[in-house]
Amino acid sequence: MHNKPLFVTGIGTGIGKTIISAILTEKLKADYWKPIQSGDLDNSDTLKVKSLISNTNSKIHSEAYRLTQPYSPHKAASIDGITIDQKKIVLPVTDNQLIIEGAGGLMVPLNNDFLMIDLIQQLNAEVIVVVKHYLGSINHTLLSLEALNSRNIPIKALIFNGNTDKYAEQLIVNYLKSGKVISIPVIDILNKQNIARQEIEL
Repeated sequence: MHNKPLFVTGIGTGIGKTIISAILTEKLKADYWKPIQSGDLDNSDTLKVKSLISNTNSKIHSEAYRLTQPYSPHKAASIDGITIDQKKIVLPVTDNQLIIEGAGGLMVPLNNDFLMIDLIQQLNAEVIVVVKHYLGSINHTLLSLEALNSRNIPIKALIFNGNTDKYAEQLIVNYLKSGKVISIPVIDILNKQNIARQEIEL
């Protein structure tokens, strides 16, 4: 029996989920899957991860939904004239560890009655929470932890991405019931070498 999938979520958007996903995929020689891509299809997160990993073991799986507009999935899908059907989002077949990258945070709507956190439960995944510090990030982090804990979704790790803030980190760790705490420094130049150089022990 291989490990549960690892679902990379964040406390919001634009906090480095794709970079962390690339590091995890490379370090674990895992497979990668982004179920839903909204917008920027020529420079999608899937293509970015593919360009940043060096190992030949990882398989990159195709998205379940590729939406043309850079909005929340439910809005982007509506503009594209479709409704996301969560029953059509099924795990790719693999014997390898699978890294799944979400879109935005936990409460991002996929349709009118299904959220990203519902998808995590549907896929029976463990969660990697990515945190980046900004004014308001403590609130967003604790809300995210509260939501995961309230549904008994297992947290595998909390990853602080980028510049450190010891005041925020000490407080956040107090509220983390389980899972490793990992810090990834700012990566100035995104390339295969710098991704491979990062140390993550899960």
